[in-house]
Amino acid sequence: MLLKVLGSAAGGGFPQWNCNYRLSRAVRRGEEGFRPRTQSSLAACANGRDWVLFNASPDIRSQIDATPELQPPQEGKLRGSPIRAVVLTNADVDHIAGLLSLRERERFVVYATDRVLEVLEQNTIFNVLDPHYVERRLLPLGGVIPIADSDGQSTGILVETFSVSGKIALFLEDAGRANDGFGTEEGDTVGLRIFEADVGSSAFYIPGCAAVDGNLKARLAGAACLFFDGTVFTDDEMPVAGVGSKTGKRMGHLQISGAQGSMALLADVPVARRIYVHINNTNPILDERSSEHQEVRMSGWEIGHDGMEIRL
Repeated sequence: MLLKVLGSAAGGGFPQWNCNYRLSRAVRRGEEGFRPRTQSSLAACANGRDWVLFNASPDIRSQIDATPELQPPQEGKLRGSPIRAVVLTNADVDHIAGLLSLRERERFVVYATDRVLEVLEQNTIFNVLDPHYVERRLLPLGGVIPIADSDGQSTGILVETFSVSGKIALFLEDAGRANDGFGTEEGDTVGLRIFEADVGSSAFYIPGCAAVDGNLKARLAGAACLFFDGTVFTDDEMPVAGVGSKTGKRMGHLQISGAQGSMALLADVPVARRIYVHINNTNPILDERSSEHQEVRMSGWEIGHDGMEIRL
């Protein structure tokens, strides 16, 4: 199975369109040690032909332009795509807005939990995806499902879905329930195990996660690859940078550093490759010359970047 990181940044990308923080200034100037990044998404292919996307970011068109495997074949029909399905991990704008760019009457399937399907149903703009072409299928929470195309043909990829600590999408928050997670319910944020039938190796895709507990650690043990939430290096990163008031925890994301950060909490979990994705534009690991970048690398983590390939 081939996995390709289409986008490795958090919402807004890197640089974010209106951000003038020092890291965004540096990447705009093309300084050494900085890579532009688009918003979070992953692609997988098990048979060399059929591709499955995990989340559809607002940058999906440019991501397809940068990935020849996702483009119509040179000698193919006038309209066509090797993208057979899109699997959603939550209803965040940076994970569903790209669906609107896939509206050109192409057949594919959207897989999502009950909670996320409900968001798509209630927001009628997503009806531009003609249901005669784009079917919505339930992603069972806590179960394994083979990912199939619109004709029911297997892509060769299976997905196991599990709840992770997170938060309801920002545009769905209920301010009156601030003490109750702003209305967050099970199924708002999920993690995925991605694998092939009869193949022992698995990859985990968890671009949003607010906490690591014993159950999650046990689930991840022995994985061939882990893509994990790398939004912020410190919980107070955005307030300290002066670009916002929200902490990582308030946004539903676990910080990387510190005794209660993901780097320490996952240190004893046996995983062959561990990669941070969904990296915010304030995160100092985006500077390849920084001490934070070196600390992450020395601890055995890789820092995801657009175009990164992993073959299992």
